[in-house]
Amino acid sequence: MIKGLYEAHLPVSNLDRSITFYKKLDLEIAYQNDKLAFFWIDKGISWIGLWETNHVDIPYHPSIRHLALRIDIGEMVSAKEWLNSKGIDIRTTFNFTEGQQPLVLDNDPQAHAAIYFDDPDGNVLELIAPLRLDFAERFGEMSLEDGYSRNTD
Repeated sequence: MIKGLYEAHLPVSNLDRSITFYKKLDLEIAYQNDKLAFFWIDKGISWIGLWETNHVDIPYHPSIRHLALRIDIGEMVSAKEWLNSKGIDIRTTFNFTEGQQPLVLDNDPQAHAAIYFDDPDGNVLELIAPLRLDFAERFGEMSLEDGYSRNTD
């Protein structure tokens, strides 16, 4: 019955500023009014809703202010440069510096490559690509470069 995720929503404090930021990610506006903008992630398949609200000051927690966007693994190697070229800083996470990212997440038994960044309101965005499903052993988080050298892909 369930075919995929159609929409997700994030709070923003200034819709115009957020629209400018999300356009930098090459996302297309699907719908907009005074307090809401929807951007297509995959046109006709999934979108993200940005709601202008005064509830943005809720402390960050991945369960309420986090969105992971799937990309192809071949694009992960250039993701950091792509973000930086748009003036978007990489978020240090899991004790990994910007230089050590993208990183590999050990979500036993899955392995994913990921890189993190913030939108203007501190909502955490993630570019993520599956490396391997049903991985046979735990290996811990590491940089993608180290992951390739260990042949985890």
